[in-house]
Amino acid sequence: MAEGLLEGVLGGEEEKIDPTVGGTEPIVAAVAANLASQNPEVAAKTAAMFEEQTQLLRLQRKNVEAEYEFFESEAGPRLLVLRLRAGFQLFFALFATVIGVGLAIVIYSATQSRSVVINSFEVPPSLAADGLNGKVVAAGLLDFLTKIQAASRGTIERRDLSNAWTSEISIEVPDTGVSIGDLERLIKTRFGHDQHIDGDLVRSVSGGLALTVRGDGILPSTFTGDAGALDNLLREAGEYLFAQSQPGLWMAYLSKNNRYGEAVAFAESAYNTVAPTERPHVLVYWANSIADMGGENAMTRALPLYREAVRLKPDFWPGHLGIMYALMCLGEEEGAVRAGEQMIRVAGGRPGRAPEDMYANYDSEVRDAQAELASSLADMEIHGGLGTWGTTSSGENLVIASLEIDLHDVAAATLRLKTTSNENGVVPGVSAPMVRAKLAEETGDLKAAAVEWDAFSVTYANPTIAFSMPDGMCSAAVTYEKTGQPAKADAALKPYGDVKMVDCYRFKGDVLDLRGDWAGAQEWYAKAVTLGPSIPSGYFSWGLALAKHEDLAGAAEKFKLANEKGPHWADPLKAWGDVLMKQNNAKDALSKYDEALKYAPNWKQLKEARETAAKLKT
Repeated sequence: MAEGLLEGVLGGEEEKIDPTVGGTEPIVAAVAANLASQNPEVAAKTAAMFEEQTQLLRLQRKNVEAEYEFFESEAGPRLLVLRLRAGFQLFFALFATVIGVGLAIVIYSATQSRSVVINSFEVPPSLAADGLNGKVVAAGLLDFLTKIQAASRGTIERRDLSNAWTSEISIEVPDTGVSIGDLERLIKTRFGHDQHIDGDLVRSVSGGLALTVRGDGILPSTFTGDAGALDNLLREAGEYLFAQSQPGLWMAYLSKNNRYGEAVAFAESAYNTVAPTERPHVLVYWANSIADMGGENAMTRALPLYREAVRLKPDFWPGHLGIMYALMCLGEEEGAVRAGEQMIRVAGGRPGRAPEDMYANYDSEVRDAQAELASSLADMEIHGGLGTWGTTSSGENLVIASLEIDLHDVAAATLRLKTTSNENGVVPGVSAPMVRAKLAEETGDLKAAAVEWDAFSVTYANPTIAFSMPDGMCSAAVTYEKTGQPAKADAALKPYGDVKMVDCYRFKGDVLDLRGDWAGAQEWYAKAVTLGPSIPSGYFSWGLALAKHEDLAGAAEKFKLANEKGPHWADPLKAWGDVLMKQNNAKDALSKYDEALKYAPNWKQLKEARETAAKLKT
């Protein structure tokens, strides 16, 4: 029976089913008909079961169709919701990232901050009638500190000066009432290294004013004065705070304002208490103040201070500059060149990590006037047209005019001297009469040059000035000799302090040659070269003298050596070209003139010589 049932259901005689009848009814009918022939009862139950399943399928189909219709109608809004949700999630992720990055930047800035922050002062209401309150007093103090810092014009990196409310931002953090500025200050307080200054202003017992200032690591100090003397009190308090918070710059300020004695006294009393990072700065300005005061053994006292600054901080470039300056003034010019070469090594070459203006003394020895001029012009621009020398434009103008003369740029030097406010200005290494004398010599007016050298001799009589340029008068010797003043020439050849200077030696050779003592002249040229074997000027003067005596081969050899020692000095190159022209070698002479023009592009005589050589070559 079972086999018949299975055969009927699965493999029995086939029933023809109308394919046009839909759903499960044809299948149910076929199965029921087949089973009816075997067992009517089973057939009935089977038909009933299939009927129930058919109804269930119909209900499921309706539900699916209804859901599909609902999904179709809701697809747009659902997609919009999904996109909005993703957008908000992305926005909040970006917002959190920005906040995190901003917080990291604020924390990093806080850790690097070395500002001096002036908080609002405590001022009693009784002073409000006079227009005084905490912000007014703090702002006044800030003004004085800023002026002191600006006036220092030192090479030391300045610390930022600010008052406590300058970075205030009005955005409020929700539910806290704390501004973004407050948060930033809290972070700086926690992670930063700012120096906070505050204090109070009260009526003194005598009816005047008493201003007390204090700060992080600064002992409180009170300054008293009359009721109308607030500006004086703020100045005194500002100087006290500046000296305590920025001793290096304070030394620069004193030095730049000719308060050398105060600078030395401050350094001697404060050096052991200043931070190690400030000590190189203090040492250099301590040495500078000693040097600027001049006097016997000034440079001998200053040199160890410069060297100690470099020992503490090998890449402290002002220390290297000071070492070269001291050695030059002590007559140790070869040592100055060596010190410059050492700085180049420490700086990793040139150009390197050392600023170009720190090579001024080295460039002076190797006669790189172009480099000196470029750094002086840059220094003048950085310091608002004043430069580092003095408080007026005359100082830097004199230095630049002197360099322009060295470059044989007569027009530029003449104009600069005309626009120099102080006709008798003096800065280390140069003075107005000296520059005017050099300009007169450049134009061939030796009588006028001699008059200017006379004026300079008066200035040079001051030991404070003479010691900073011990060979200053030696340059006048040749002019005096050519204008028939041999006694003055001999006197000019005696440098201050009787130090040994290359220029004094070579110019003595020139004077002796003018007097007909060729053997004596060569002896002093040789001494100049021996004294400064790395300095080109001795070789150059000797070469000129040899060329004058028709020893062209010997002259060319000396000019070659001068060029090797001072490759950026145009004078030996032009003189070498002149010798080649005498040897009927216009081609090589033209090459020397072209090279010289790189370093003295406005030299009139050089251009004329070059033009002549070019014509002969063609």
